[in-house]
This record gives sequence, C-alpha cells and structure tokens, in this order.
Amino acid sequence: MAKLPDRPWTRGSEEILDELDVSPKQGLSESEVERRREQYGENRLQEAKGRSAWQILVEQFKSLIIAILAVAAGLSFAFSQWVEGIAVLIAILINTAIGFFTEYKAIRSMESLQKLSSTTTKVRRGGEVQEIPAEELVPGDIVVLESGDAIAADLRLIEASNLQVNESSLTGESVPVGKTLKPLDSDVSLAERHNMLYKGTALTRGSGSGVVVATGMKTELGHISELTQRARQQAEKTPLEKRLDELGRWLVWVTIAIVVVVAISGIAVGRDVFVMVETAIALAVGAVPEGLPIVATVALARGMWRMAKRHALINQLSAVETLGATSVIYTDKTGTLTENQMTVSRLVLSGEIEITGEGLEPKGEFKRDRQTINPLEDRVCQAALEVGVLCNNAALQPEGSNESRVVGDPMEVALLVAGAKAGLQRQQLLERMPEVREEAFDPDLKMMATIHELDGQYRFAVKGAPEAVLQACTHILTDSDEKQMSEGDRQQWQARGDRLAAQGLRILALAQKTVATEDVKPYEDLTFLGVVGLLDPPRTDVRPAIKECQAAGIRVVMVTGDQFVTARNIAIAVGLTDDAEADVVQGNDLKSPDELSPQERRRIVQASILARVSPEQKLNLVTLHQRDRAVVAMTGDGVNDAPALRKADIGVAMGQRGTQVAKDAADMVLQDDAFSSIVAAVEQGRAIFNNIRKFTIYLLSGNVGEIIAVTVASLLNAPLPLLPLQILYINVVNDAFPALALGVGEGGSALMQRPPRRAKEPILTRRHWLAIAGYGLVIAVTLGAAFIIALTWLGITQRQAVTVSFMTLGFTRLWHVFNMRDRNSGLFRNEISQNPYVWEALVLCTGLLLIAVYVPFLSAALRTADPEINGWLLIIGMSFVPLVIGQIAKAFGKRQRHKS
Repeated sequence: MAKLPDRPWTRGSEEILDELDVSPKQGLSESEVERRREQYGENRLQEAKGRSAWQILVEQFKSLIIAILAVAAGLSFAFSQWVEGIAVLIAILINTAIGFFTEYKAIRSMESLQKLSSTTTKVRRGGEVQEIPAEELVPGDIVVLESGDAIAADLRLIEASNLQVNESSLTGESVPVGKTLKPLDSDVSLAERHNMLYKGTALTRGSGSGVVVATGMKTELGHISELTQRARQQAEKTPLEKRLDELGRWLVWVTIAIVVVVAISGIAVGRDVFVMVETAIALAVGAVPEGLPIVATVALARGMWRMAKRHALINQLSAVETLGATSVIYTDKTGTLTENQMTVSRLVLSGEIEITGEGLEPKGEFKRDRQTINPLEDRVCQAALEVGVLCNNAALQPEGSNESRVVGDPMEVALLVAGAKAGLQRQQLLERMPEVREEAFDPDLKMMATIHELDGQYRFAVKGAPEAVLQACTHILTDSDEKQMSEGDRQQWQARGDRLAAQGLRILALAQKTVATEDVKPYEDLTFLGVVGLLDPPRTDVRPAIKECQAAGIRVVMVTGDQFVTARNIAIAVGLTDDAEADVVQGNDLKSPDELSPQERRRIVQASILARVSPEQKLNLVTLHQRDRAVVAMTGDGVNDAPALRKADIGVAMGQRGTQVAKDAADMVLQDDAFSSIVAAVEQGRAIFNNIRKFTIYLLSGNVGEIIAVTVASLLNAPLPLLPLQILYINVVNDAFPALALGVGEGGSALMQRPPRRAKEPILTRRHWLAIAGYGLVIAVTLGAAFIIALTWLGITQRQAVTVSFMTLGFTRLWHVFNMRDRNSGLFRNEISQNPYVWEALVLCTGLLLIAVYVPFLSAALRTADPEINGWLLIIGMSFVPLVIGQIAKAFGKRQRHKS
C-alpha cells in the first residue's frame, strides 16, 4: 500500500510519483482507487460534534437559580401546598423554555466546513480524464488543473504552465502566488511552498496537473479544522456566564443561611412547623430573582437583533455582552483593514507621478509635484501605461455589466484601472496593436511579455520584478530621448524601487522595445520605462473606527501573514501608530506562552503590529493575552483565522470576504465587512451589560425588601405580610416586564467614553450591593409600615391587610424602576424616562396587579381581597416613598461628587 509522502515539497515530482506508485499519464485504476479509499477514507473534513437538543435542554436545569426553585417546589408538595408547588414549577418551566428555544436557535455546527469539499474535480484515471466529486479523491490521484478550479486536496505539482493560485484563505496573502516544480528546502513556510497546492485555495490563472499527497483531515485545511475544534474544546465560558454563575452561587448560600436562621429562631419561640415551612418557602422564593434568567436571555437576544440591524450577526448569545468588555482587538490586515483590492498609486518615471482614485472606478488624476497633468502628453508616462495595459491577462468589465466586474490577477486589474483613468482601454489598444503572442510569466525569470504588431514592426511589452527587468534593459526612455543605461543607472533605479517597497508598496518594473521581427529574445535589449507602485489601500472607514476604539480604551492590534514593512506602513495609514520605526513583532517570536521570558511577553502584549504570523502562533497570541487578564476579540476572514477565532473570547469574522470556516468559528459575523461595525457592536455590548446591571439591581433590591419583611415578621412571631405565591407573582409576573424594559434600553450616551470593564469585574460591585441593601431596606420598611397601618388603623381583615402590603410592594417596585437611571443623568430626561418600553411595562403591570385582586380565581389562588378605598389610598401613598427617597439620594450623591 502506498504511504503518504513526507514533506513532498522537498523532493522532485518523479520521486513523489514513484512513492505513490502512480503514472502521471495513466493515473490510478478503479480497483486501486477503491483500495486507497478503504485505507485513507473519503476526502472529507471531520464534522465538529454539535450539542443535541436534549443536551441543550438538560443544561437549562443546571442553573443554581433553577435548583433553588426546585427545592422550594419540593417543600411545597411535601407539605401539601399544591397551588404554591405548581406555581413554582410553572416558573421553572417558563425559565427553561425561554432559555432552551433561544439557545437552540443560536447553536450552529461546523457543517460549512463540508461545503468547501462539496465540489467536483477533474482526475486522470485509467488513462482518461473524468470529473468526480471532490470527496472521492484519494492519495495518488492525478488532478488536472485549469484556471478557476478550486483545489480539493493537497497536491504536489507535476506540471505547471503560467500557474498562479489565490492562497489568501490560508496564508492571508492577498496577491496570487506563482508556482514552480523545483524542490524546496524542508523548513520553508506554507506561504513559500511554491511547488504545492493546498485544499481550500483556488487557481486564478494558468493550467497544469498535480498528484494528491494528502486528503481529508491530513490536509493543511484539515489540520486547521482540527485546531479549530481543539480551540472550541478549550474555550472557556464568557465573562457574563461566569458572573451570573457567581451571583447564583452567592444567592444559594445567602438563601440557605437566611432559612436556617429563621427556622431555628421560629422553632426556638415555639412556632408551628407548618408555619415555618411556609416561611422557608416564602424566603426561598423571595431570595431568588426568578425573572433574572428570562430577562437576561431576552435582553441578550434583543442585543442580537440590534446588532443585526447594524450588520453584525451574532452566533453566540452571550457574546453580545462579552464584546462590550473587550480590551484587545486583533485584526487581520488583508480585507479587514485594507480593501483587498490592489491600486496603482505611484508611477516613478523620470519624475514621480501620484495617481488618485479608489477601487475599480476608472476615475482619478495624475499629479506631478501636486500639479495635475495629462498623462498622454507625457511620452514616458503614456508608454508605461500602455505597457501595463498590454502586458496583461486581466479583464475589467463596465459597471452594470451582467458579467463579473473583474477577472484575473489583482495587480493586473490595477494596471488596467490605471490605464482607464488615462483613457486607455485594452481592447482599443489591441485593435491598434494586435497581440501576436505571449511569453507567460516565468517564476524563475520573474518577468512576463506580450508581443504586438504595430505599423509593420513588433512592440514588446514587458513587466516584472525590478531587479530582473533592470538586468534585461540596455536603454532608458526619457522625456527627450532614449539613452544608454549604465550600471549606476541600474543601482539608482533599484534604490528608488526599494524606497517604494519600504513604504509598503508592491513594485513592478515596466519596459519595452520595438523591433523589425518577432523572432528575437523577449528579455534582451529592452528600454526601461519606470516603476509602478501598487497599494492594497486601507478601507476608508477604518481610521475613524480605530480612533473610536482607542477613545473607548480598547487596544487594536494588527496581525498579518504579510511582510513587516507592509504591515508597519498599513498600521501608520490606518492610525494604529504614527511611529515610522514602530516595533513589529515577527511570527517566529510568538512561541508558546510558557516558553517566553517576562521581557518577551511584555513586548508582545504591548505590540500593535505583528507580521508573518501562522495559525498556531495566533492561538499562542490569544492565550498570552488571556493569561494577562485581557478580554480578547479576534477578527479575521480566512481559514487560517478559524482556530484563533474560536479560542478568542469573541471571534469576529468578515461576512463578505470571509470563508465559511471562519464564519462558523466566530461568535460574530460582520455582514458588511466594515471595521466600524465592530465599534457599533462594542457600544451595544456595553449597553447590554449596563442594562443587565440595572435590571439585576432592580430585581434584587425588590427581593431584598421581601426577605427583610418576611424575616423580621418571622423573628417577631408576627403574621407574614406576604405569602409565598404572592411573592412568586410579583417576582415572575409583575417584575419581569419593567426588568425587560430596562434590559432592552439603548443605554446612555457616554458608553464609549469609558475604559473597558476589568475582565473579572462582577455584575454587581460593592457600590451596587450597598444600593441594593439601601433600596431593599426602604422597600421593606414601606411595605411593613403599610401592613401595620392597614392592620391596626384601617380596621380591615388580615387578608385585606396582606393584600395592602402585596399591592404596596407591587406598585413600589413599578415606580422603583425610575431609581435605575444613571446617577449622572437628569431627573426627568434620562435613559429610563425616554425608554418607551418602560411606560408600556408600567401600564401592563398596573393591570396585572388589579386582576390579582379582582379576578376571582386569581384572587382565590393568591388569597387577596378588595382593600377598599382607604386601603387603595394607603397603597398609592406608600408606594411612592422609595422613589422619592431614591431620587433624593441620587441628587445628594451627585452634589457630593461635584464637590470632590
């Protein structure tokens, strides 16, 4: 049986064919194909295992809040309090159902990895070329390659004619790569293996054939897929999930402590066991903010909807909040910070010409010394532009055409656009100078030529690497004449090209010659025209977006597989740095975090530019920052970004340019590929966390009031002012709607002027707990006072008095929502009063409180009675007391802060 070749790029194609026991002209026989398929399996990537619906459902019951409610329900049934027990079970089911259906819709697997393989490919089997599903490829298959083909397995080239490949999805390099057949050193990087083709890439030009050396999970794409799945397994809970778990655990211990203290105290004073159980249930139900999971889920879902309207699609529900805590954003360069679209920005001839304009639009100006010129009145400029257009295999369709706008190499497209800006169209030039033949680009010579007939002579148009073209030239075209090229001229022109390269531009040299016959060597006795500088320009929206991130205290770091010079210049162009000597960390420096010295870790953590970075190194980078307690967001669009997208706290994929692998690995997909959408998502994430904090304070402060009131009544051996089912009604039904209104609010206007929260900052800080205790005490005193007044002064029954305290608590908690405004906002104009959902919630909940008293079956279940006119006056008056006290406290606190 044939074995997979080890490092096939290091050996000749004949040796690889012998090792795989296959003839390039015959290919494999059908029987051999079957044997190899049994040995190696189908050419598929392993599908990541997603969670089943059952697993998602079971996980909903693992919540500590659900556990407390379950204990309360159990106690109710044990003592035959069937109504209370059933009511608590309904609350559990509501929480579970909402959590399950929301999360089930958000769950997705890595199925799209399979889509990369759902193509066909041409192979030579039994001496005949046939088209087969890509999944049926086996090692040793001879694959026939044509321009436009998707590469379905890892191949060692055995034939290559003018072959170029787009490998940006694997390497991050935006320019197609030329291919050769020569063996290479064993330690060359993936981007430099010019005799190999890799699964997930695509041919942009040329033809050839190759032998399959790896399929399925043994390919480079399979290796990245495995890293992605491993990163998924290593990924931790998001900060929000951790904080909600911490809050739930804290509530468990507080509830247990309160119940034990009250039970012991009650037994000590000789209270009835049944009464103590009822009290314990009331306390357990009162301690738990039953609406918290529901409101948190709905608030996050609402955040997802808002982000979708701003072109950010959220895959993971809790990622909405986590993005708001982000302190570091890693962003890919190609297609994220830049347009992923080459543009000619400079022509260096006898002088330097700047070309303006953006993208594929044939609109722009030619400027020399800041003065606009007509390029067709400059004979050197015209000749250079004509050579760029003629020596070209790309196609540029008119805007509005039904065909694809561009076809071909991005650098050649850029040359066509530059010519079009001067009024030079390739088709019109070819009508005047028909193409006789083409000398295809030779990776060894680093040049390409086309030959054109012109007035009985032949014009050779040549482009290529400056060092190669300069060596082929003997003359230089100037504004006045054509002069001999000296060795000093070559060195001078090479230096000029190097200066452009140092500015992050890609460089091409242009040359020509006109001779009497076409049968001459194309790369001899050429006349040098000049150098073209091409730029993958920054996206126009990136600089202001980065500026906003920096104002919000978020570090933006560029991570690219490109050269460090290009990386640094793009970083300067987009505003990441203004230092021309800014430190650039190379990929080789990104070892495992455990292998780094403290100085190396500090340098990497503080860097804003990282170049020549591999997928494994990106994982190391994320791990390093996470150990430094940073909340990490990683943007990317290629297959190579997927593992780091999964490992990061927030993975952000580009929707238009991004591979499906990257989209599935990410927590968020930017549908417009705009970096500015990240800023909008960060702002929304901060608003969501702020809202979660507000409704948590709102819910817990009311619950604390209930606990204090019930605990004090129990310790004083007095009647309970609230019954368990009444507390459950307030917590689940009445409180949920104001809390939801707080959860879906748009937040304050200064959210992006604050630094990110600390990675481990709890939902509730010491200041918030003090506010909860203060509000809770005021609420408890208010409803206690209402209960005592109703019982002693109004001369009504105990059931009516309990109804008074029940209604006082209900309306108190409705008005209490206005105490949740930001402490620096205005009294009447603030994010709460301007939230329309708050007013809708108040109207709805007022109705729910009234039906709890006046609808017979509900009144019987809740044990309420009509409090009569005096009772209602007492309820209305007492319910505004906490609101007034809360607003006075805010005003006093604001005055104290201004003084300090």
